[in-house]
Formats: sequence, C-alpha cells, structure tokens
Amino acid sequence: MMGLFMPLISRFPSALAYPALGAALVLSLPSAHAVSFNVEDDQTHDHWQSMALTLGNERHFRAVEAHSYSDATLSVNATQGVCDLPWLEMRVELEAAQGESRAVNQVPARLRVDDRERIHSVAEFITERGDSGFYAHFYLHDIDQLIADMGAGEQVFLGFDQGDEDPWYMIFSLEGAGEALTRMQRLCRDAS
Repeated sequence: MMGLFMPLISRFPSALAYPALGAALVLSLPSAHAVSFNVEDDQTHDHWQSMALTLGNERHFRAVEAHSYSDATLSVNATQGVCDLPWLEMRVELEAAQGESRAVNQVPARLRVDDRERIHSVAEFITERGDSGFYAHFYLHDIDQLIADMGAGEQVFLGFDQGDEDPWYMIFSLEGAGEALTRMQRLCRDAS
C-alpha cells in the first residue's frame, strides 16, 4: 500500500495535496494528535486528479493539480454536507517542517483563467506546525464562476503582490481540470 501525507488544515476550511501515486494515500491533520485520512476513489484526469478523503463518517473531496511544479500543488476542495462551499488553495513545499502554526501574511492576489477577466482576491499565507508546506488560501467572491472557467480553460494564472518587489506569479495547467472538478463535485453531492 503506497501513501503520501496530504495535510488538511483544521483551522481553515482548506486542504492541500501532493500528487497521488496509488490507490491509497494518507491525509494528516496537523494537531497534537495526528489523524490520518484514507484516500478513496483516486482517479487521474490528465494533469489533475480527483479523490475522496475519508475518516469514519467525515468526508472531504479534492480535485488537485500537481503536474506544473515539482514543489507546488493547486487544489479545489469540498466537504460533505457543505458541497456548495468549495475552496481554492495552493501548497508550496518548504525546505523544513515549520515550528509553529500561524497566518504569515495576507496579500492582494489576482487569478485569471486563460484570457478571461482577472479575478481580484486576497490570499492568506499559512504555515502549520510540523508541516513542511506553505499554504495560500484564497478568499473569493465567486468561486463557482472560477471553477466553471477552470473546467473549460487551459491555464490558471496566479499573481501575489509582494509590496515594493515584483509580484510572484505561478501558472497551473488545467488539462483534465474539467473532469476532475466535475467528479469531485459529484462525489461530494452523492455523499451528502
């Protein structure tokens, strides 16, 4: 049984992913008592994957892109019972596990799918004690439209303001996103 850690931040409704490499993966909640979630129904869709994360009656659903960068993932996530409140989050691998859980910063962010209208947002940068990830949680007014655009697009562009420095940009592939997002939403609805 092959597995990787897939953290789910408990302070925020946000989840991050590593690429799935088999039928079973492990999801770890960063806390004093680590909890492991099982991955069920992991399915690959070109550059994206969709999956169910379960522990007892608790179920989360994820569509994730781990193809564009070796150290970063972009995911859309939903929780059983509140499938109409999905969230977007990015994870970047750091060199070491972090010593504390904290919100590092909030910065203006821009998202755009292909040549569509730019979406202005705020990204909260988060670290979690014992986790080697740096997370960007996006606060979006119309995530449903973004998900629809992602499902039909080729690339999503993310831009983060850095004060006086040039913005930090990342581009993620949307090849397979339509199938992964549709399946993630269907799995969530079917479980609710």
